[in-house]
Order: sequence, then structure tokens, then C-alpha cells
Amino acid sequence: MTSVRAYRELLELLADGAEGTELAKLAASRAAGLPPDEAAEWQAATEAALRVRRTLAEHQRRETELSALVDTANDLARLRDPDAVLQQIVHRVRMLLGVDVSYLSLNDTAGGQTFMRVTEGSVSALFQQLSLGIGEGLGGLVAQTGLPYATPDYLADTRFKHTRAIDTAVRDEGLVSIVGVPLTLGRRVIGVLYAADRALRTFAPEEVALLSSLADHAAISIDNAHLLAETRRANSSIRRAEEVHDQLTALVLRGADFHSVAAAVAQVLGGGIVLHDAAGVELACLGESVAPPAQAIARAQAGGRAVAQGDIWVCAVLAGPELLGSLVLTGRPTLTDEDRLLFERAGQVAALLLLLRRSVAQAEEQVRGELLTDLLTAPDRNPGALIARGRRFGVNLAAPHSVLIAHADGVSRGRLAAAATGHAALVGVHAEQVVLLTADGDPDKVAKALTTAVGCPVTIGAAGPATGPVELAAAYAEAGRCLRALRALGQDGTGASLSGLGFVGVLLGDRADVAGFAHRTLGPVLDYDARRGTELVRTLRTYFSCGASLTATKDVLHVHVNTVVQRLDRIASLLGPDWNAPDRALEIQLALRVLTISS
Repeated sequence: MTSVRAYRELLELLADGAEGTELAKLAASRAAGLPPDEAAEWQAATEAALRVRRTLAEHQRRETELSALVDTANDLARLRDPDAVLQQIVHRVRMLLGVDVSYLSLNDTAGGQTFMRVTEGSVSALFQQLSLGIGEGLGGLVAQTGLPYATPDYLADTRFKHTRAIDTAVRDEGLVSIVGVPLTLGRRVIGVLYAADRALRTFAPEEVALLSSLADHAAISIDNAHLLAETRRANSSIRRAEEVHDQLTALVLRGADFHSVAAAVAQVLGGGIVLHDAAGVELACLGESVAPPAQAIARAQAGGRAVAQGDIWVCAVLAGPELLGSLVLTGRPTLTDEDRLLFERAGQVAALLLLLRRSVAQAEEQVRGELLTDLLTAPDRNPGALIARGRRFGVNLAAPHSVLIAHADGVSRGRLAAAATGHAALVGVHAEQVVLLTADGDPDKVAKALTTAVGCPVTIGAAGPATGPVELAAAYAEAGRCLRALRALGQDGTGASLSGLGFVGVLLGDRADVAGFAHRTLGPVLDYDARRGTELVRTLRTYFSCGASLTATKDVLHVHVNTVVQRLDRIASLLGPDWNAPDRALEIQLALRVLTISS
């Protein structure tokens, strides 16, 4: 009952939002004076609770970032005054990244400078009035290249072109670490968005990505705000652009799916819309299903504008320099400038939707991966808890499932796992292998489907069906043996279980003594090679692979035919004169193949 009481008390603390230190103090106080086994139970329960606490904190952080991005997009979409938009942007940066100073500079293309426009947290008048030549300092380099840059110690960083004016202003403000990302509109860099601290700080990749997302929203909002400020008496086309952008943004903020956003864009532009992800998978289609040519996507990505390709239009869906997918517009061979702009704005909204969905998917994928890892590494620790966790993901681990392990040399495990999602109840990466749990998947059909999806041969070893965590873990080990056998047998691009591999599969099953079989069949030859450093086993392999041809064997081994004859005579003396009879030859060849697979 100690473990039950431990988990109950720790869960109550977790439910009350307790910190890790409180959990540790409780465990220490309860374990004091207990027998070692009960104290160990308290320790194990505490470690589990701390893992849950860390997972909850990470999910809360991601939820906070997503919520902040949505709130930012919503706030910026409502603002109409350009100054208010800029002030809101730098305020959000300072709040979300927790920095001392945030600021924004805008480019003066004609003057070849980027000048300070808005700051928050700054105390130096010199810094607030700073202007940088294009290519000077961190900000000037971002403005010139359109790429993000970060430094933990700006004044000591030799990557940037330092000037007296810039370094003096940075010292006067007391800044040490700085990160800057470009504000881009199409191909134009219109400014730079910064976050800075007055102490050494290394900005994490996710912080740079968050700042880039804010910059993308900021660029759109700055553009919108300027357009609205300059065209308060604009014609109906400008008002239509505003309404459409607000409509699409509102759809995303309300949690609309890909189909709903595509339908709204298709209605506005009066044509068909097809949305693809970066891998070319179709996510939504209104009208004719058209795959965008890779060349058109590359041109749209490089230019930052929608491009015409025959009688279709293609827009690259981007988040900074990253390609998230593509939009295809059909039924509109020509576009007015207004409609082309609307189409490009639709691409930006699609990027926001894809980013939000990716963040949610990554959080869910991590939790699923943790379940898979616990299932395959410690299935007997608490099978009931594993089954309950599975049900939360719609997977009944108490029902029969097959375990599949997928391998592909030409694609990353992350992409292979993503492609496998639609073919299994649970997919994850465990021990650097892509593992699938499926109720009714044919391994060969799944292998062929994944081969088509990722564009390179996918090999799948399978086992099961198995029921319950312990049996599933055992099936995973068997699927691994099957995958190794398939690859050793040269059957890449196929899928099978051990039962589908004939006698080799039986040998590799749980009850097979693979090493014993090989040594019983080839023991004298193996021992002879080991003692004398000869190559009798290699000669046997070559002899059988050459169809028992002495001439072909000596050519492969690069020896004289008499040498081959002498080696075969030696093999006959070791294995018996009937070694080359059909039955013995089959057994010897199987043993040779098993040695190859299990080595």
C-alpha cells in the first residue's frame, strides 16, 4: 500500500500545482525511517511525478506561446494606426521573450540605412536615435541579407561590421546579447525586429523561431496599417482586401481546418484552391486537384510572390525562409494586382495555420512517443497505466495489434514517421527506429504505400498480433529480427513477418537456436577457419552463389582452380563426403545464410 499512498499524495500535490521542490520534500519526509523497499517506492513515485510535472510545464509553455501568437495576431488585426501597430509589436516581443529591451528599425532604401523606429525598455537617447548603414552591425546585416542573426555578446562578436557610432550606442544602452530577424514583405526587407538583454544570453532556436513568427505577423500588420493610413478614402478594392484578410485571420483564430480556409479563399478569388504541405501531400482541395510543379514553387519561394505557371497560379507558403507548403489557384489564368495580393495574403494566413497545427502536432507527437517508449522498454512496470494512457489516444492496447518496424535509408526517421501516421493506430520513433502499432495492417502493403509516399524503398519487419503491453514488447523484438532478416536477404522495399520468411523465419523465431543450428551444420569448418585463419566458409558461400561452378568460383575468389578444389576437398574431409548432396547442400546454404543474417 506504500506505493498507492505515495502516488495518491503526489498526485494530489500535482493537482494543486505543486513545484518540483515540494514533491521532493514530501518524498524525503515520507521515506525517512522507512524500510529500503518502501523508501525506494517513494523515490520511484517521486521521479514519476517529477516527469509528469516537467511534461505539464512544457505543454503549458507551448500553449502559452501559441496563445500569445494568436492574441498577437488578433490584436494586430484590429489596429489601424501605424504607430500603435509598431508599439504593440515591440511590446509583445519584450513580453514573450522576457528581454530587457525590444526595438524595431525600418529600412530607408533610398538612403541605404535602417533607422530606429520604436523601442521599449530603452533608457539611452543615443540608442533610440541610432541609424545603421545597410550591412553595418547586426541589424544592418539582417537588413542586407534578410536572414536572422543572434549573438550572446555583441561587442565581442567578430561576425559583424562594427562602427564607432553603433558600438557607442550599444554600450550606452548597456546591451550585451542581441537577436534580430527581418521584417519581410515579398522579396523586400522593410526592417528588423530585435530583442536584447543587458547580460550574456544565448537565444535558443525556438526563441528565434518565435521572434520570426512575430516578425512575419508584424510585417503583414505594418503593411496593412500603412495601407489603411494612406488610403482612408480608398476604393472598394482596398476595402475588399481588408475584409478578406480579416475574414481569413478570424477563421484561423477560431480554429478552422484546412478545408474551411481553402473554401474561403476559393470563394474570394472565384477559382479553385489546392493546399499542399512541404512534402507535396494534399491537405485541402476546392475544384480541380493540381499538383504544383516544383519549379514554380521554387520561383515563388525565391521571389516571395505568387507566380503564374501555364493557366494556374502558385504561391509558396512560407514562415521566414522555411517552406511550409504551397497554394495553387486554378480557373484564373490572369490575375489583377489586387487579386494577386489577396492570393499572397492567403498564403501568409495558410502559413499561420500550418505553424499552429505543427506546434500542436509536435506536442502530441512527443506525448505519443513517450507512451511508445514506456510500452516497449518497461511493459510490465504498470500495464494497466499503459493501457489507460493508450485509451486517451484512441488506442486500445488490450486489443490485438501487430508491431511494425519501418526502415528507409533515403529519408529521415521524422519524415518516415509522419508518412506512417495514417497507416497505424500509434506511430513513434523508439531506439532510432520508426515503430507502428496497427490493428489490421498488411506489412507489405504498408511498405509499398510508404515507399510511394517518401520516394525511396521502405522495408518493414512485422510481428503479432499481440495483446497487452508485455506481448507487444515481445512482438517488437521479433519485428526487429524480421527487419534484419529482410535486409540481409536483400528484400528491401518489402514487408513481412517471420512466418512469411519460411525456414529462415522459423530459425529466427523466439524458440530458435540460431547459433546452435549454424554451428551444428558448419562447426568443423568454422573451427578450422578460426584455428588456421583460412577462408573455407567464404569459399563455400562463393561456391554456392556461383551455382557450384569451379571456374566462376575461382574468378570471384581470384585464386587458381586447383586452390578451389583443394579447399572443397578439405571441406569434404571436415563435413563428410556427402556435403554436396542436395539435402546436405540445402542445410549448409541455410546455415551460411543464417550466419550472414545474425552476424
